[in-house]
Amino acid sequence: MEKDNYLDFFQNEQKAIDHAMWLNFKYRIAGIVFGVINGPERNYAVCEEATLDELEMEFLNILPRDYSGLTYRQLDHIAMDDNPLPHWEKIRGMISTVDGEILRFILHNNIPIHRLIRHELASRGFDKNHRWCGFENAREVWCK
Repeated sequence: MEKDNYLDFFQNEQKAIDHAMWLNFKYRIAGIVFGVINGPERNYAVCEEATLDELEMEFLNILPRDYSGLTYRQLDHIAMDDNPLPHWEKIRGMISTVDGEILRFILHNNIPIHRLIRHELASRGFDKNHRWCGFENAREVWCK
């Protein structure tokens, strides 16, 4: 990833998409929207809407709604990346440090990981935008 003042450049389209998806999540409270455009050197650039307006361009319509369609091939590319995006590195690190027998137990017994995560987030007392709301309200938010 090369950095400029207002554009992040990527040679790989999927990595640009992943970066934009993370930035959209990270800056959701501020309402800043990021997307992907064609870069100047047959590459891809991630920028926010304000920069897009200055460039008089439009975002490529390539961002998925979510990662529910993430494929093993995409995971292979993420795993083999020499310079991974920080959020993917943390997610992979979290999973890779769990004992294999525990991972097999989770899969074998169809343990709903999303519920474990929601339960954990509720116990921290924050809402979906990481604003303190108290433990009871957090439970309402996360454990519906």
